[in-house]
Amino acid sequence: MSFGFGSMIQKLKANPKTIVFTEGTDPRILEAASRLLASNFLTPILVGNPDDVAAAAEDAGYNVRGANIIDPNNWDRFDEMVDLFCELRKKKGMTPEKAIPMLRQGNYFGTMLVKMGVADALLGGATYSTADTVRPALQIIKTKPGYNSVSSCFILVRPSASGENEVLAFGDCAINIKPSAQEIAETGIYCAECGKVFGIDPKVAFLSYSTHGSGAGEDVDKMIEATRIAKEMRPDLNIDGELQFDAAVSPRVAETKCPNSSVAGRANVFVFPDINAGNIGYKIAQRLGQFDAYGPILLGLNAPINDLSRGCNGMEVYSMAIITAALAD
Repeated sequence: MSFGFGSMIQKLKANPKTIVFTEGTDPRILEAASRLLASNFLTPILVGNPDDVAAAAEDAGYNVRGANIIDPNNWDRFDEMVDLFCELRKKKGMTPEKAIPMLRQGNYFGTMLVKMGVADALLGGATYSTADTVRPALQIIKTKPGYNSVSSCFILVRPSASGENEVLAFGDCAINIKPSAQEIAETGIYCAECGKVFGIDPKVAFLSYSTHGSGAGEDVDKMIEATRIAKEMRPDLNIDGELQFDAAVSPRVAETKCPNSSVAGRANVFVFPDINAGNIGYKIAQRLGQFDAYGPILLGLNAPINDLSRGCNGMEVYSMAIITAALAD
């Protein structure tokens, strides 16, 4: 395990956390849980029937003895959970009759464990879709005060010739299809804060096909407005836009296109205009630039909840569990 994991593990050792896995019988989850049980910095909770979890662990060859397994069909605080869920969703007409079958599902049950303080963080999506992980989070955990959206960030890591890792943050690459200027601004702020966890001193570039007015159009105007909003919301952050990618990363190009910028040529947090650009951009960096990609990391929620790729492996689950827990207050 590389880059900032050592510092994150030290942080968790100093302040241990609990993370809930919504798919407790999945072999990849069981592999990650067995690794965590052998450590002392992050306690896993597995959602599922204890007999089913034990059988799945035995079949897969992982030792999860001593794990905290919570069964949605047999939990002594389930009635309390139903009452709280109905209260949270009363404006939507939630009743116990509607709530009970929803809360028997691992994604809703696990999210409510975070809401009730039983767990500090949640990791799901090994078998659930992104929507099935994000929807309960939006309904139950909700967004941080002062923010209106949930976004996502990928952390990209590549060893450099100096021996130190090059670490970048890309957003939003997974959640908002056609974000507004406000949503893009919030993405930039979220990504900057997330980057700090990984040792990034954020220099945030709001990307476009234009640099400081060299191009024109609605998409350019949106990135100019997003930059303005972000600077207004967080004047303490080092932000610039709109910038073309070459101006954002190349000191030589920056000197020509925007010589007075404090970000251009040195950017390490990249904010894309939409999910098309973001998703394509991070995958180009991953496949052609030889960066390792960690994410998507969901940002803007009141508690750390993250989504796995359904093609993930056990080591990726373990890595994302550490990242998710490290984001907890």
